[in-house]
Amino acid sequence: MSPPLTRINSDERLPAQADVVVIGGGVIGVSAAYHLAKKGHSVALVEKGHVGGEQSSRNWGWCRQQGRAREEIPLAREALRLWEDMQNDAGVDAGFRRTGVLFLTKSKDELAGWERWAAIAREQQVHSTVLTPAEVAERLPDNADKWVGGLHTPSDGRAEPSMAVPALATAARKHGVTIHQGCAARGLETTGGRVSAVVTEKGTIRTQSVLLSGGAWSSLFCRRHGIELPIGLVNATACRTTPAPEITSGALGTDFYCIRRRLDGGFTLALRNRGTVELSPDLFRYARTFWPTYLHRKNGLKLSFGKSFFDQIMRGTSWSFDKPSPFEAERVRDPAPDMSLVNAALASLIKSNPELKDIEIAEAWGGTIDCTPDTIPVISPVDALPGFFLATGFSGHGFGIGPAAGKLAADIVTGSTPLVDPAAYSHKRMIDGRRLAPVSPF
Repeated sequence: MSPPLTRINSDERLPAQADVVVIGGGVIGVSAAYHLAKKGHSVALVEKGHVGGEQSSRNWGWCRQQGRAREEIPLAREALRLWEDMQNDAGVDAGFRRTGVLFLTKSKDELAGWERWAAIAREQQVHSTVLTPAEVAERLPDNADKWVGGLHTPSDGRAEPSMAVPALATAARKHGVTIHQGCAARGLETTGGRVSAVVTEKGTIRTQSVLLSGGAWSSLFCRRHGIELPIGLVNATACRTTPAPEITSGALGTDFYCIRRRLDGGFTLALRNRGTVELSPDLFRYARTFWPTYLHRKNGLKLSFGKSFFDQIMRGTSWSFDKPSPFEAERVRDPAPDMSLVNAALASLIKSNPELKDIEIAEAWGGTIDCTPDTIPVISPVDALPGFFLATGFSGHGFGIGPAAGKLAADIVTGSTPLVDPAAYSHKRMIDGRRLAPVSPF
């Protein structure tokens, strides 16, 4: 089951040409389209399903700086400012509030790691407080667990995924972006070795610049054009609860359950670092690349082998542009939720917070996270194909940093001064073996 989602209308006429075509209507693509249009460029956004329909409406709704890898902290800091600006520009509530993020731990080693992270964050103007057990108890007086400490970042925020991307799309449209839903991009045309058009199921758009922000579909699209992009897919589960007493106005993470206060009075609830890896031909292709990450996270991962494996073999990567593509066969990726994770999360939440004993699950859903080997996204030009750019592989971090990631992508596409140093997000690192080792205890 998919979570509730505010729907928006599509523009009826596909433009014959545009300065930039953005492929993908999630938070990254919509944000990039918004910033490109604000720079004065004509922008067409094409989406095979509907805006915000996949992981951008299925995530936890956290907008955090806390716990980011060193390389992501500047982007996360800028994102919080842009969340406010874009929500105001839209004139529509995206649910964004600065209500803080609090993490709790029972591990002294983990707390020490948070202290090191807080020192790194302070160097980048992000101020977090390491909490003593007494300070945790003061914030959560009815909590039944014993914590050795916590980490609190009051400037962090939350937003409502079901409302946010449609709200940002409203802002993008105000600045001239045309939005085309149910319009899959089948591939790229090139002239003289550079991008010259995007072929969609509804027609061709002439353009000199294309930004692919296709999330879980990005690697497949790239393979059609001979471009390597190591992406692993992890199916995650989240749920929303019935209205309940407010134990926190923001987001709360523990070693097991994580919650985020919702505007409807309930919580979005999930288990930390849990998911199911889909075994696929592409994953085997990049197995060596992903092996260190898998070893680090294997305790929280299940492996799945099923129909999708054989579907990928059958469809191949050389479809014709004048026939339906794989992107039209699955308009909205909607994996089933893992109810064992939902039930475990609810039991843990209630055990830790007895005042929530009457809380129930209102709805559960699955989503698919596009992960890079180093869990750092790719926001970059593709050297092998001039005019082609990527903003993908956000590894479960994309919603919170979406507005800034979109701004950085827009800067790169247009050759503007970048919002932050883009070196850490290069596509080249994915194919030359020079990958990052994120500095984060989370």
